[in-house]
Amino acid sequence: MRTVLFASLRTHTRRYVAALVAVTIAVAFVVVIDALGSGARNAIAASVESAYPEADLIVGEEFGLAESDPVRVLEVAAQRGDEASVIATAWTRVDGPDGTLGDDVEVGTVATDPGLRSTNVVTGRGPIADDQALVSRETAASAGIELGDRLTVGTGQATRTVTVVGLTERSSYLSPDVHLTWPALSALDSEIVDSVAYAVREGSVAEAREALTEVVESQVQLRDDYVSARIVSMNKGVDVLGYLLLLFAAIAGFVAVLVIANTFTILFAQRTRDFALLRCVGATRRQVLRSVRVESVALALVAATTGVVGGLLASRALGVLARALAGSDSFGDIDHSPGWLGAAFVGGVVTTVVAAWLPTRAVVRVSPLAALRPAQEPSARTTAGRVRLALGLLGAAAGLAALVLAHRTETVPLMLAGGMVSFVGVLLLGPVIVPALLRLVGATAGRFSGPVRVASANAVRNPRRSAATTASLLVGVTLATAVLTGMASGRQSVEAEMNAEYPVDLALSGTSQVSPTTVAKVRGLDGVAAVLTPPGTRVETDGPTLTVVAPSDAERERTLDASVTRVGDDEIVFPASYVASFEEEGVPDRVTVRTAAGPLTLTVRTVFASWGSAAVVSPETLDRLTPAGTTRVLWVMADDGADAQDLAGTLGAVAGGADLEVTDNLEDQQWVSLQLDVLVWSVLGLLGVGVAIALVGIANTVGLSILERSREHALLRALGLTRKGLRHTLAAEGMLLALVAAVLGTALGTLYAWFGVVTVVQSAFPAAALVVPWAQLAAVLVVAALAGLASCVLPARRAARIMPAAGLTLD
Repeated sequence: MRTVLFASLRTHTRRYVAALVAVTIAVAFVVVIDALGSGARNAIAASVESAYPEADLIVGEEFGLAESDPVRVLEVAAQRGDEASVIATAWTRVDGPDGTLGDDVEVGTVATDPGLRSTNVVTGRGPIADDQALVSRETAASAGIELGDRLTVGTGQATRTVTVVGLTERSSYLSPDVHLTWPALSALDSEIVDSVAYAVREGSVAEAREALTEVVESQVQLRDDYVSARIVSMNKGVDVLGYLLLLFAAIAGFVAVLVIANTFTILFAQRTRDFALLRCVGATRRQVLRSVRVESVALALVAATTGVVGGLLASRALGVLARALAGSDSFGDIDHSPGWLGAAFVGGVVTTVVAAWLPTRAVVRVSPLAALRPAQEPSARTTAGRVRLALGLLGAAAGLAALVLAHRTETVPLMLAGGMVSFVGVLLLGPVIVPALLRLVGATAGRFSGPVRVASANAVRNPRRSAATTASLLVGVTLATAVLTGMASGRQSVEAEMNAEYPVDLALSGTSQVSPTTVAKVRGLDGVAAVLTPPGTRVETDGPTLTVVAPSDAERERTLDASVTRVGDDEIVFPASYVASFEEEGVPDRVTVRTAAGPLTLTVRTVFASWGSAAVVSPETLDRLTPAGTTRVLWVMADDGADAQDLAGTLGAVAGGADLEVTDNLEDQQWVSLQLDVLVWSVLGLLGVGVAIALVGIANTVGLSILERSREHALLRALGLTRKGLRHTLAAEGMLLALVAAVLGTALGTLYAWFGVVTVVQSAFPAAALVVPWAQLAAVLVVAALAGLASCVLPARRAARIMPAAGLTLD
């Protein structure tokens, strides 16, 4: 049998190339998934890691630290000779040399040790004493602050006077306006401690972690573990990249099994007569099985090795392309996990052997004499056809039930399992579904073209072959539709929530009227698309004096979310930042304002949104408060592509001269947009690999299918069909198969996307809804049609070159 084995490999080399390519692409797919996932994760992690540059350990949890922990950590660091930096924030009043910077300025800590400093000093130097501070470059530009100026931070007795020794630029997700040392910030009595970064200078990290664990109440984590947990926390408790990586890993294995199994099914079906002849000349069933399985193992080893190497090279190239298109901030450095590489190699070998197992057993179960006769294709009327139909119905029903249960329980693994099981059920039903769709499409298009009629009749004649040919492209189209629709739905949900939280890009507000000159200056700035000037006034209440504005319907519609500032005639809406105006007593349920006509009581509604230091009332209510409203707040809408830091800095310069405070929402919006871009580019990269393997799969199966029908094509040529006619017929067949796969895949992908939205996205965004990207799905259909056509080009040319007489003698 060894001689037979090597003879088979030599004889069927061209046919094995198709299987080799399928396995190689599948293994490379898994390698590339790991690489692209690491690039996306590293891009997000880099922005978080930069807050803890040389830290080995982080003491902290999602909801902050115990009050005594910072002091204890600093004591341990002093005893061991290590360095520690408390990361804390306070929102308080800051006064500069030319007036106040605001009553709600973000003040954060800065490490005196350069290795733990989380911000880049672009001008001056870092603080070395508690009476020194850093100021962000944008804040300094808006308030006219220079090196050497003195700032007063805090209110009442808890104030600190510090000297500005440097200017900073944003380098991490922690980016306050003013940076103080921890002793200076803690003296304000209003700090919120986030965590403590700890750098080991003496001894081992394990020893330091043990020493800290003994004295603190909060969790002590390695920096990488803390960063991973913080990324999950930033994504509302959902490890988005982790889910995506697991999702595409599962899809990779699933696609690989389908493509390889289809390839081997056709490959071994073509060799039925070879196996039968071996049985006739004395080979036992076990010998034939062993021979074919050794062939599959040899093929698997070569293909898996090639796939790993090819995946490494492809991932590097795709990483360079992703960084070139999306930028280094959106896509980070690629690294490869040894575990993933090993799993890809072993998975490729095991998948190939398993994929070859069932087709081979099905072939050798046929008796030698029966195999030498033309075999009847299984259909729904045969025992095999009925079993296949029953399994398909069972799989589709069980998968659908799992999807419904996953939706109700919000279980992602169950959703993935349900999707795969139901899809396998659809594939098993392929010999029934695909011919029905082919008849429908062929009956419509065949009225206008003879080759289409011939192609349709030929495709329907062999249901199993047609179903196997469409399976790979069906996987690709379903995958593309589900991912594109799911991403569009998820992105719209995130953007809708961001628009509700930040209805305007930037706002300028103060206690006095805004002059027309200031309005004109703001409108003339680069990057400003529109400036809204809702009328308002200052009103006295039983508590603080409030600024209220009343935007018109037209002005609200020009904001990013008009519903946030919609208010009834008996209501007053406070933004979240306005809550601090009521100090310790908190925001009341109702507030009474004084007017010339007497007191007016309004129901208070607080929304988690930011539009400057002003409450919102209806235009009718404003008319009752004052006979003539004046401009108190400027709502600035930025141009697409405007740089948040530059625009905030130039607006701050204008606001500083007009005694106004700048509320910058654009920077937070662009930060979230960056995270979305990371996800989108990562998914598109993964999707591109998935579509590539599907296209290779359909090219393999179509090529093998045409090779299997060489005698049939020769007979058509002998009956008068020209070479051009044969090429047109085969092209029409490929187009028909691709169109059917595309339509069915689009329907299935949309259904799976809906389950993904209601199971995954709605767990984080309850108002999420399905969004169908029609333009992108149309592009998928065009690509599918072109793929069907392209998959037939070379095989059709090869079939047309065979002379009829020679083709009729082929076996």
